[in-house]
Amino acid sequence: MPQFTHLTPPTEGTPITRKEGQLVVPHNPIVPYIEGDGTGPDIWRASVRVFDAAVAKAFGGARRVVWFEVPAGEKAKETTGEWLPNDTIEAVKAYRIAIKGPLTTPVGGGIRSLNVTLRQVLDLYACVRPVRYFSGTPSPVTHPEKMNVVIFRENTEDVYAGIEWAKGTPQAEKLIDFLSRELGKRIRPDSGIGIKPISEFGTKRLVRMALQYAIDHKRRTVTLVHKGNIMKFTEGAFRDWGYEVAKAEFRDHIVTEEETWAGASREGKVLVNDRIADSVFQQILTRTDEYDVFATPNLNGDYLSDACAAQVGGLGMAPGANIGDEIAFFEATHGTAPKYAGKDVINPSSVILSGVMMFRYMGWGTVADLIEKGIERAIGTKQVTYDLARQMTGATELKTSQFADVIIASM
Repeated sequence: MPQFTHLTPPTEGTPITRKEGQLVVPHNPIVPYIEGDGTGPDIWRASVRVFDAAVAKAFGGARRVVWFEVPAGEKAKETTGEWLPNDTIEAVKAYRIAIKGPLTTPVGGGIRSLNVTLRQVLDLYACVRPVRYFSGTPSPVTHPEKMNVVIFRENTEDVYAGIEWAKGTPQAEKLIDFLSRELGKRIRPDSGIGIKPISEFGTKRLVRMALQYAIDHKRRTVTLVHKGNIMKFTEGAFRDWGYEVAKAEFRDHIVTEEETWAGASREGKVLVNDRIADSVFQQILTRTDEYDVFATPNLNGDYLSDACAAQVGGLGMAPGANIGDEIAFFEATHGTAPKYAGKDVINPSSVILSGVMMFRYMGWGTVADLIEKGIERAIGTKQVTYDLARQMTGATELKTSQFADVIIASM
């Protein structure tokens, strides 16, 4: 274990480890958490009660999670002077799994985004966003039950690499001059400049994870989403490299859409296809149930995951995770909503469902099932927080803490 400057590790519990590439989860794992900024504390208090109740019920008290608070965001800035203390990074590395609420993006210089920094520093290269419908949840579409997808979004490259310079800076002027003088590409001198890297390495490890997930979970299709008709050497390459890794490493488990056109059978295999990004936004509405697992560059996946979430109740019902080869960080997908902080009114489902993802990742599927049943039954009885209640006829509006009570009682 690392030597912390500010943190004191729990005196009980056992760290999660890895052996021969597999996660080894003890009966009392230590799990770091960041409660988050704004509404984060309200949400975390509700969520952790749901988690502990589900673990106790699933294992009859024989297992439990030992929670370890690690600071980030506003609380960390107040107590340590840093938005993201090194202790927090080292704790997540040491204990391998962590969960967090929403974090503020600092204004001004320094860290561009705490979320992006965590992903890059910990090499959490896959943003994983499952989107499914819970019966009874208000939705703007006629058949939200058709939505059941998992989006694997590359987390470290594309526009989120953060390689950009402001208009008029020496760096922007130098790059504009270079592009004009050396490469014959004229750019208006009053432009801001950004660079969009997409690598073969980054693409293949992301698509590899998506394909393995589809095989392990008996999913039908993996769709590569790209804008390769315009950006041929970045997003077009993402598509090509995706097909390459599918054919080279998963040949016995996959068939491409093009191969089925030539008569190949897809029986018992994962179909690998690709779609242009703008087209898939239409098709996820009009042909929702034809899609299953998506693998996308960063920006496409950012848009697509929120568009899918809108069909099943919005970001308040959308969990997420940032996963690498060694570490997994589960998180709320919505913002901090500071005007509601301390009012005990926000829907905690994003963090709770991110916990569902976490427990499945840990191999504690029974815990995950109990929580999902609790949420579905709570929504089915129309006992919900204000964001859902205002869209439902005859609903009982609950506080965040009360919604947690109903979920626990409904397990």
